[in-house]
Amino acid sequence: MRLTPRPATASGTRRLARRHPAALLALFLCSTGGALAALALPAALGHTVDGLIDGGPVPWSGLLLCAVLTLAETGFDAGAAVLGTSTTARLTAHLRTRTTARVLAAEPRDALAVPTGDLTARLTARTADAAAAPVTAAGAVAGVLLPLGAVTGLFLIDPWTAAAFLLGAPLLVALLHTFTRRTADAGADYQRAQSVIAHRLTEALDGADTIRAARTGAREYRRILEPLGALADHGRRTWTVYGRAAGQSALLLPLLMLLVLAVGGLRLHAGAIGVGDLVAASRYAALAVGIGALTGALGALARSRAAARTLDPLLTLDPLPHEGLGPLPGGPGHLEFRDVGVAQDGGPDGGPDGKPDGKPLLTEVHLTVPGGTSLAVVGRSGSGKSVFAAVAGRLLDPDTGTVLLDGVPLTAMDPALLRPEVAYAFARPALPGTTVEDTIAFGPWTADPEAVRAAARAARADGFIGLLPYGYATPLTDAPLSGGERQRLGLARAFAHPGRLLILDDALSGLDTVTEYHVRRALDERAGRCTRVIVAHRLSSAARADRVLWLEDGRVRATGPHEELWADPEYRAVFRTETAEAEETGAVPAARTEVEAR
Repeated sequence: MRLTPRPATASGTRRLARRHPAALLALFLCSTGGALAALALPAALGHTVDGLIDGGPVPWSGLLLCAVLTLAETGFDAGAAVLGTSTTARLTAHLRTRTTARVLAAEPRDALAVPTGDLTARLTARTADAAAAPVTAAGAVAGVLLPLGAVTGLFLIDPWTAAAFLLGAPLLVALLHTFTRRTADAGADYQRAQSVIAHRLTEALDGADTIRAARTGAREYRRILEPLGALADHGRRTWTVYGRAAGQSALLLPLLMLLVLAVGGLRLHAGAIGVGDLVAASRYAALAVGIGALTGALGALARSRAAARTLDPLLTLDPLPHEGLGPLPGGPGHLEFRDVGVAQDGGPDGGPDGKPDGKPLLTEVHLTVPGGTSLAVVGRSGSGKSVFAAVAGRLLDPDTGTVLLDGVPLTAMDPALLRPEVAYAFARPALPGTTVEDTIAFGPWTADPEAVRAAARAARADGFIGLLPYGYATPLTDAPLSGGERQRLGLARAFAHPGRLLILDDALSGLDTVTEYHVRRALDERAGRCTRVIVAHRLSSAARADRVLWLEDGRVRATGPHEELWADPEYRAVFRTETAEAEETGAVPAARTEVEAR
């Protein structure tokens, strides 16, 4: 696994802050303006109180100033709230986009080293937490400025009153430090427990049919919810940290207020300060001990920091390396494997002998597929067929050896130029898009409606699409699809984006015999124009291919035409299950006759 963060020159918070500097500056100014208005209000209020006590005319100017400062504080706080919310939303969208793009640009083996559920949690909840850091930091100015300004105000009114407050300041600082550290630890543990639940839930959703068939729903329910105990513990721990901080501050802060007021009262009695000064001192003391906003900001920053740590491995994923080359212009799709090896958990450097250092999935595969021909890849389960298909179109880089397309190494091609040249169809295709037409058109380029319908006809999907409520415009959410229908949409998507290489990874397994026959004919029509690599489990698929690659334990057991390999009983054993079923229906003689005819 290569999810090791690289050292960065600037923190994630700084990078995010550079995305919307004007909004963050406005937020900073609003927070600062609100804090300054709050700090000016006690002085104005004290001066106004002194004016009223002196018995002179009503100090309307002082009263007006107090009203203006109150409105200014409220307005600045409202502006900061609006700016903070909107900027956080924009930064979250940017961070999600950047992280997702980084994951998609990396080699799938690296990106999928993070479990699917955990990856989903990181791309959703964690990005929102991490993106809040710049806004929280900009808004935290008020949380810092208020107590510092309040202490300064106390000193200006009376140094002895300020000294009384500072007696308890070390305890206040220790309380904030402990709160921040414990909140960060509890938040990180809580996020880890959330990721475990998300991963188990994703697994259960993917295997819902298996769980239903095995009647293990209750067991899966318990397995998914088992981490809830730890999640609850971490949640209680978080609230315990908050509760202790609140309890300690509830004890400490009134004592500080009482001490300030006691000293201020004594100084008032001694004639050192006036009534207005005492009113202002009490207000400043309240601002100085009001650490709620500061503790909230510190807690949010701690959560953001913990979330950012989980995103760092994704944001530092290396993109697929390349030399910026593209396939040869007009190439026929000539595919070549040169001593290709792939190992599970293998790295690019391999072991001491330069070979893959994990469990071998493919070993020393040397093969040439002429352009425009078809290759069936067969073998028992676990023989490396899907790994071969992934390496052929660079969904996976080999640990050793080279794969070339029309004489150009895949690792040298710019992925933006390679992807339009390679089309994939899978046994369980993902179906992005809002409507059925969107799904088929989705790809390196958006296929036009005519191409979408032609591809659907080639994949034998046009018939069932026509029966949907709105045809091609039917939302996928309103189109209940069987496994075979999903496969046909995946095939149609591949047909709608023709390149020089078409790879079907078990993409015909859910089709009935008649549908498969018509799809194979559509594949045959691409002969000479497109190289077709077909991971085959059915005898008929291997029989129609120009050449068969027989894999066994990741090694090439044999290659050649199907009719030649059929003479080997061990090759026939690969299809034993299907052959037995075909013999029961009398289909084997027909299959063999087809082979002989070819």
